[in-house]
Amino acid sequence: MEDTIRKFALQNAVFFKGKANPKAVVGKVLGGCPELRARAGEITPLINSITEEVNAMGLEAQTKALQEMDSSLLVKEKKERKYELPELKNVDGKVVMRIAPGPSGPLHIGHTRVSILNDEYVKRYGGDLVLRFEDTNPEKIDPDAYDMIPEDLEWLGVKCNRTYIQSDRFPLYYDYTRKLLEDGHAYVCTCNADHWRELKEKGMPCPCHDLPVEDQLERYDKFLAGGYADGDAVVVVKTDLKHPNPAVRDFVALRLVRTPHPKTGDKYIAYPMMNLSVAIDDHEMGMTHVIRGKDHLNNTHRQEYIFDYFGWKKPEYFHYGLVNIPDTVLKTSIIKQEIRDGEYSGWDDVRTGTVRALERRGIRPEALRRYWVEAGMKSVDIQFSWDGLYSMNRDIIDPVSDRFFFVADPVRYDIDGIDIIEGSAPLHPDHPERGDRTYRLEAPRTVFLAAEDSKMFYDSKKVRLKDLCNIDYGLPAKYAGNDVSVLRHGTKAIQWVGADAVKAKLLMPDGEVQNGLVESSIVSEKSDTVQLERIGFARIEKKDADGITMVFTHR
Repeated sequence: MEDTIRKFALQNAVFFKGKANPKAVVGKVLGGCPELRARAGEITPLINSITEEVNAMGLEAQTKALQEMDSSLLVKEKKERKYELPELKNVDGKVVMRIAPGPSGPLHIGHTRVSILNDEYVKRYGGDLVLRFEDTNPEKIDPDAYDMIPEDLEWLGVKCNRTYIQSDRFPLYYDYTRKLLEDGHAYVCTCNADHWRELKEKGMPCPCHDLPVEDQLERYDKFLAGGYADGDAVVVVKTDLKHPNPAVRDFVALRLVRTPHPKTGDKYIAYPMMNLSVAIDDHEMGMTHVIRGKDHLNNTHRQEYIFDYFGWKKPEYFHYGLVNIPDTVLKTSIIKQEIRDGEYSGWDDVRTGTVRALERRGIRPEALRRYWVEAGMKSVDIQFSWDGLYSMNRDIIDPVSDRFFFVADPVRYDIDGIDIIEGSAPLHPDHPERGDRTYRLEAPRTVFLAAEDSKMFYDSKKVRLKDLCNIDYGLPAKYAGNDVSVLRHGTKAIQWVGADAVKAKLLMPDGEVQNGLVESSIVSEKSDTVQLERIGFARIEKKDADGITMVFTHR
């Protein structure tokens, strides 16, 4: 009975940072041994006593004791909660959905939401997921984005089976615009832009609004031929000038832009605005369902006019709430400028929120997918939680991340008072089958401590080298035995590395680089993620003659 109690007390202590809860231990003992429930009053004092003894041991000793008694109890049982997105409305057979980025740069974490949600639905219902490059703003295009975006989607596990580029489709937009003009649903406006907006705000038509169709088509031919200067004419789709929302009243469909396009050069000067090209493409590509943020509600209302004018079946629209993503740089124009200025190393600079930066840090695409599925499709605005994402990522990488010591700005100490010091620590406390990191220090018995720990050692005069021994301050330091009970009296356990350690760099999220040493056994590590004990998880980026380069992931 005492062995059973001790086993569950040790397990509870290990799971909760060295402090077992007697009530939790009682529940575990009685739950695992139903035959003892009739004796609960008798054994509860014994459980309290054993739990008190266990709590006096310290986490390191508790873990070792539990491993010796029953190593299987070191693995936490996780109860998975299943999250599912709501059903799509009016699904009739296969669905067609789309991801429609502007190619101004690679994807960032904000783009992953709509990408993953669309992918989840297409996988659930079957059908097509369309990738559509909306590149009708030549001033903001980065030519490399046409390749970077598909690469980012592939890393996310998002599978698109059709790809379109809007700059290849300009003649189609021109033809549909001509039909709108012929049917009296659009006009070519040469009014001053500010005056046009003032009239629209008042619900009044401008002088161009009701010109005869023949005049509109003559103006349109001149417009396409470049007969107007940029800004002197636009093509406008008519809506309801008395609509209660002024933003939905007449909207611009085509504008003149003489900036060369990265793909088409100066082939076209008439550029479709988003609401025209998106409505036409959603019809032509057979969209059945469109997921977008609620900031697109007005655009949806505008685009519905085009669907109604042509008698097209509308997709089912769903608008989710906006998300605020704090503490990260997302704007591609800012990132691009910082790259040009040499401040950022590239699109994968860890100070940014690009998908490439997340991949570089060791964030797994499965964690992002789980995050957005759990966030769901609610219409309320939400605050993105980095801690929440890190928690989900931790669940994925912790089982495959072996443990190692890393010391920043190392300070050397030799140890006197003993010939040989030996110790060991598991590569992973939950996976004893992976073996141990074994230590054997011979004269001059050299260790390196992080600069901060070295200062603390000087102040406290005694530390425990984790999984090795205790030492007293001095130059050289003095061996002080291997009794882990010193931890109960305030002695701190610290990381260290031996004389065989290898040089290492650790890139932090703020761009700082910590130079130091890491245990030599990391060189043979096969996983690309590790846990640097008491520092956090890190991704191994490079191993070469100069040492190990790692990128900090999270704690």
